[in-house]
Amino acid sequence: MQEQYRTVARAGVHETEINRSRFICALAPVATEEEAREFVARIREEHPTATHNCFAYVIGADASVQKAGDDGEPGGTAGAPMLQMLTRREVRYTAAVVTRYYGGVKLGAGGLIRAYGGVVGEALDAVGTLTRQRFRLATVTVDHQRAGRLENDLRATGRAVRDVRYAEAVTIEIGLPDSEVPAFRAWLADTTAGTAVLELGGEVFA
Repeated sequence: MQEQYRTVARAGVHETEINRSRFICALAPVATEEEAREFVARIREEHPTATHNCFAYVIGADASVQKAGDDGEPGGTAGAPMLQMLTRREVRYTAAVVTRYYGGVKLGAGGLIRAYGGVVGEALDAVGTLTRQRFRLATVTVDHQRAGRLENDLRATGRAVRDVRYAEAVTIEIGLPDSEVPAFRAWLADTTAGTAVLELGGEVFA
């Protein structure tokens, strides 16, 4: 199972001109295939007079869903090189749409492949990427007397504190890499003199 994956840092647009044709690449982080399709449809609505709106997207930390479309360009010259650029850069949960306004000069198959793949690569560089790590959600329950110091210690040691709730006891929700759970359990027992309770939950990427 993937311990981490790379995705785009934010939605963004990058434009370049090749032999008088405008190539506009829109990128966006997407959580599901439905979101990816909605993004593609939205970009097409924004550019109704464009010659082509080609797309590619990769969903899943393990890239389990990969789709691409040429939107009228010769088969394999647009969507495929776009998808190849996303997978080569190991980018996941990302959708790309390249809008082309034809400038009157034919690029040929090789030129199109270079143009569509290249503009996606340039857009990734311009927008930036970030890495998401797989974490095990864990809830620590501790008494009020120890809660403040424990929360400070957790943050000081670089733990991802996701939530703190105060009731009869204090519950602190954190994220832990699976490999660190045994060591953390021992550290927690030592730090709180065995008074804290650790409960493990599901997994998330953060």
